[in-house]
Amino acid sequence: MFSDHHATIEDHFAALSEHLDFVIVPGLNNSGPDHWQTLWHERFPAWKRISQKHWNPPDIDGWLAAIHRTLAECRLPTILIGHSLGALASYNAAVCHNAQICGLFLVAPAEPARFELEHRIYPMPLNVPSVIIASQDDPLMPYARVEEWAENWGSDLIDIGHAGHINAEAGFGAWPYGLNVLSRFAEKLASPPKD
Repeated sequence: MFSDHHATIEDHFAALSEHLDFVIVPGLNNSGPDHWQTLWHERFPAWKRISQKHWNPPDIDGWLAAIHRTLAECRLPTILIGHSLGALASYNAAVCHNAQICGLFLVAPAEPARFELEHRIYPMPLNVPSVIIASQDDPLMPYARVEEWAENWGSDLIDIGHAGHINAEAGFGAWPYGLNVLSRFAEKLASPPKD
């Protein structure tokens, strides 16, 4: 689909946005101003971002309602870009079989036991393609647990080593590597299957 090796990442996503919508799903406290989700949204203002009144109580149903409101505004198959609790919420939105969702980009999903959400995680393949990016020393999630999820869900798992919770506090601002992974993932979803 994209053969111009000199095209910028903005060009790539402009082309992808003719086929896909992108929705950012932050975690607790709505990803601050230096977080990669916020910086990506500033860089690609056509992308949508869920909004809700309360970002601190870990009420996953509030997150799901916000996701479904935002999906209703989308006109194209949509990739959810979730971080931490937002990754868990994105996963749950896909489990609900929302036909609008065509892929999940899940970064540093949080341990559901911290939020009494173990019953919302299922050991079965997801109905959409997914990528999980995880860290070996994430304080909110043992890496072995992420490996188990990736296997159960049929997700592509990317281990980025010792990277904490992959947030601004861990030094992840603009995070070009993550953006490149998202670009490649989205390209696969946007390209028609070859005969």
